[in-house]
Amino acid sequence: MRLPSPPSFETLAERYGERYKWMLLIVVGIGTVAGGLSTSSFNVAINALAQDFGLGQERVQWAMTGFMAAMTLSMLPAPWLLDRIGFRKLFMSALILLVLSSIAGSLATSFPMVVAARVLQGCATGVLQPLSALVILRLFPPHLQGQASGLLMLGLGLTPAVAPAFGGVLIDRFGWESIFYLNLPFGLLALLAGIFLLPSPREIRRHPFDWLGAGLLSGATLAMVEGIASLQHSGLVSVWTLGSFLLAAVLVVGFVLHARRARQPIISLDIFRSRTFSMGTLVSFTYGFGLFGSTYLIPVFLQHALGYTATAAGSVLIPGGIALILSTPVAGRMVDKFSPQQVTIWGLVLFGLSFFIFFALGGKVDYTELIVATVLGRIGLGLILPALNLATVRDLAAHQHAQSSVVVSYARQLGGVFGVAVIAVFTEWRVQALAALPDGLPLAYAQGFLLIGLTMLAAVCAAWRMKGQPAAQA
Repeated sequence: MRLPSPPSFETLAERYGERYKWMLLIVVGIGTVAGGLSTSSFNVAINALAQDFGLGQERVQWAMTGFMAAMTLSMLPAPWLLDRIGFRKLFMSALILLVLSSIAGSLATSFPMVVAARVLQGCATGVLQPLSALVILRLFPPHLQGQASGLLMLGLGLTPAVAPAFGGVLIDRFGWESIFYLNLPFGLLALLAGIFLLPSPREIRRHPFDWLGAGLLSGATLAMVEGIASLQHSGLVSVWTLGSFLLAAVLVVGFVLHARRARQPIISLDIFRSRTFSMGTLVSFTYGFGLFGSTYLIPVFLQHALGYTATAAGSVLIPGGIALILSTPVAGRMVDKFSPQQVTIWGLVLFGLSFFIFFALGGKVDYTELIVATVLGRIGLGLILPALNLATVRDLAAHQHAQSSVVVSYARQLGGVFGVAVIAVFTEWRVQALAALPDGLPLAYAQGFLLIGLTMLAAVCAAWRMKGQPAAQA
């Protein structure tokens, strides 16, 4: 029995009227939240996995790094897949993969199986990430894009706010396997809503996929990740570490040379002619480093250095989550009135300041200080989320939006891969180096927070170099 074809965008827009674009944004937002939960909820499972499989942090972090590497690489073919199969099929296929891989992860009996499930989750999440930005850019006029972004990012901001708390409760009561079920309700809901609300593609364009460009970028990404990971087991000056970084550099140069000659490269170099976009991409990378590095470090710090349970580690972050929820829609409206660049800078300053507070306290954080630092950081995050993408891509041509959205997401996730790997390796190194000191453990984590704070300072400098854009008016 052949299923009926989905209705067109025009049919659905006529049926639901002006509210249809908001309905479509909510559907895509729910799917993106499902993917986001796969990222943020897993951090509180690190200690449980380490104890269950008898592994150190430098090995357990591959469950996060593998996920984020797969998430980053899977973004690359997203623009081509959008042209090839359309938004509806791409979105629904990614959700199905996310649901099935989550079920598989909950049934894993070995750590390699956990990593494999996480890699598949990462592939699905990577495809979902840039789609929400495309909905905003394609459906909403400039004077509503900030408000729409604020609504979308409110949902995305909820994931790091509530996921650690719910995840901690699940782990303490049912074990680490239960963490894989947290995203299933959202994934299934988005699938069900997508069946009725996602339109058939307006146009299918068939053109060759840039296999060479994708291979060069994928190889460079994996080589960089391996270089970072090998810092722990091989050292900075080892042949393996230096060889990994050298291979990554050679592959990047090879891609640049290829992209200059290719008719339809997987990423066109033309978009980097905009200083705003180039600097915004750099901001996205450094911001991703800080965001995902801290998302990994804070729960581990609370459990390993301060002795919190997984439930307590998740619950203590709830006030910061509330601050994030309240600040995100406000920031969305600010973006419609002020320069997205200015909103991004203030958000980066507050976000980075929270890590300097952790460092200044030397890792000895009482409950009140912990609340103040996390609330401050989450307010900053609430300002960044709706503003950064718009500040980066708003002045590009419409036909560049798909690739530019992917590049920004790719840069953020690549920064996240570096963030998780570097922070895990750096913290493990400092823990071992300071083990003989009475306060060595909290001091080691304090130095990890300092590294993140310095990275966010670099992000502020890059954001300052972006071209200020006035708010779009109705």
